[in-house]
Amino acid sequence: MNKEKTLSLLGLAMRAGKLITGEELTVKDIQNNKSAFVFVAADASENTRKKIKDKCSYYKVSCNCELLQSEISQAIGRTRMIVGVNDRGFARKFEELTKG
Repeated sequence: MNKEKTLSLLGLAMRAGKLITGEELTVKDIQNNKSAFVFVAADASENTRKKIKDKCSYYKVSCNCELLQSEISQAIGRTRMIVGVNDRGFARKFEELTKG
């Protein structure tokens, strides 16, 4: 995973207003088929990671659990553990960056 590019793109997506943050709002967007990609902090609780991963797999949304909360928070400028990407273009780019 190209962490540096992923984090800078995360910041760009936040400034563009294409992110939803927080557990409840992200879960709601996953269920409503709005989120196309989800980041969950690697240091989030086991229950939180499992809940989000299960929702993502059920609704066929890509999920990444490699970034730390501090990295996500610094990139978006808010203290968050869970971030949903609500733009297909950004989601495709995150797929490329996290897979390769």
